[in-house]
Amino acid sequence: MARIILAEDDESMRRFLAKALDSAGHEVLSFGQGDLAFETLQHDVFDILLTDIVMPEMDGIELARRAAELDPTLKIMFITGFAAVALNPESETPKDAKVLSKPFHLRDLVDEVDRLMAA
Repeated sequence: MARIILAEDDESMRRFLAKALDSAGHEVLSFGQGDLAFETLQHDVFDILLTDIVMPEMDGIELARRAAELDPTLKIMFITGFAAVALNPESETPKDAKVLSKPFHLRDLVDEVDRLMAA
């Protein structure tokens, strides 16, 4: 199973996602701000970064860029209601990042995580 770092500023959404991924057998460490997640990424190894795009302090795109520089093997998935922003070439998102648009079913999230791990 995957070791996942989750960055989502909406507390209830963060708990909901972490619980679903944990129930699917994944190890999840979650943060409400991108900068706090990045601090942890500097000292720990994860398989997947799962991040919202719009967050205070450090947004998900910046977090993903910095995380990819630290660990080019880190798989990145955005969870967002602003998919067009993530897909915009000018946003300089890491090239292999996946986007899961809100709203989504938790089964879709778990399936996408499984696909990322199998890739």
